[in-house]
Amino acid sequence: MLNRIPKFVRSFYFVTGMLFLVWMLFFDSNDFITQYRMSRELRNKEKDKEYYLEKMAEVQQDREELMGNPELLEKFAREKYLMKRPGEDVFIVVPKKEK
Repeated sequence: MLNRIPKFVRSFYFVTGMLFLVWMLFFDSNDFITQYRMSRELRNKEKDKEYYLEKMAEVQQDREELMGNPELLEKFAREKYLMKRPGEDVFIVVPKKEK
């Protein structure tokens, strides 16, 4: 029965090499599946990084516009943070929810 198997397959080096290959592909801490998952996660993180860099640029541009225009800054403060001048009254109108 062993005579049917080619001689190079029965050699010590081939068997050892195959065992090493199987170990590295499936059982090692850096196996193929783990490497694939980590690669996919890295791509997702790089996409997130690009998104946040774009958002940071938008926020920086908005900040420069606000700091450069006092009227726009006042409008932003009144609308966003409900700030008011001394002696003014602020009324907040909340729409009634329909049932």
